[in-house]
Amino acid sequence: MGSEFSTKGAYVTGQEFNRDTNYIQDRIVADPENLDFVPAADPAKIGHPFAPAQIGAQLWPVEAGRYRLVAARACPWANRTLIVRRLLGLEDALSVGLPGPTHDVRSWTFDLDEGGKDPVLGTERLQENYFKRFADYPRGITVPAIVEIASGAVVTNDYPQITWDLSTQWKQFHREGAPDLVQADTLDESLPLIKRIFTEVNNGVYRAGFAGSQQAYDDAYDRLFTTLDYLEERLATRRFLMGDYISEADVRLFTTLVRFDPVYHGHFKANRNKLIDMPNLWGYARDLFQAPGFGDTIDFDQIKKHYYVVHEDINPTQIVPKGPDLGNWLEAPEREHLADNGPFLNGTAPGEVRAEERVAAGHNPLYPLA
Repeated sequence: MGSEFSTKGAYVTGQEFNRDTNYIQDRIVADPENLDFVPAADPAKIGHPFAPAQIGAQLWPVEAGRYRLVAARACPWANRTLIVRRLLGLEDALSVGLPGPTHDVRSWTFDLDEGGKDPVLGTERLQENYFKRFADYPRGITVPAIVEIASGAVVTNDYPQITWDLSTQWKQFHREGAPDLVQADTLDESLPLIKRIFTEVNNGVYRAGFAGSQQAYDDAYDRLFTTLDYLEERLATRRFLMGDYISEADVRLFTTLVRFDPVYHGHFKANRNKLIDMPNLWGYARDLFQAPGFGDTIDFDQIKKHYYVVHEDINPTQIVPKGPDLGNWLEAPEREHLADNGPFLNGTAPGEVRAEERVAAGHNPLYPLA
């Protein structure tokens, strides 16, 4: 990366890492004329499956083929959208652009595509799509982002809400047999759990990795493992977080767990133990990985390159480790005895991954090199 656009100083900016959770609040909804508007929502930023719109947000209509989801495989927040899109069968309605794993301080780039441009949007950098909507957009150029294809302008990057809306607002385009990831009858229990997972685990690994002082790191480390211990105990008697069936909560936890040993344990110093040392969480993670829609979205090669190359603050050499061995992700989870049914509530597993969306051979044990 050129020094002019180096990421040095972009991630470790103080003692305690505080994530900027101010995203573009626009929504893509089934019925824009009949959604209520309310003042700004809970700053915890986990979204809600039946959320009203925030005052000042623009509502866009759900339309097949109108939008493109830009979601880097390397990013855990974007990975959520790739999983949910696939589980719900939205491939025909919502196309996907896949930026490469490394970027400089400006933005994600479409360097994996022929000519270095997204084949649908025609842009080299996602930054261009943000600027088409907001000139000199002042915040981070984040993924996932949903872009209107015709204008090339970003519509929203509000990742906590996007996956909920894919489940509730895009129903007319769900595949036959799409699972219910919302499970409305368990929301009173699942939403506080999702909030804890976001605060202490999803964002907790970043709070440890980007800590600028020993005290901030120690606090993040303790909070992270306190919650992982809680989840380890919870999963001793449940196949999935909410019981017999996969839900949104599992999607949100999985994308952190799948990155834990390859990245967070070493790179972010979350090293009390590895995921493979927690038998319930490790079995649970493998159970999800082996379920269609989860593991087949994971590119371990891109994940490692992103963290170890982009985060110059904590890995100035940008050397990417060769390990760990990832073949153990295919070991039998042996968790079926914890559920009478499952794993997809009132639904079925998605079909084969489309050839053009398949993870490269050698980047995932599900797709070994020939």
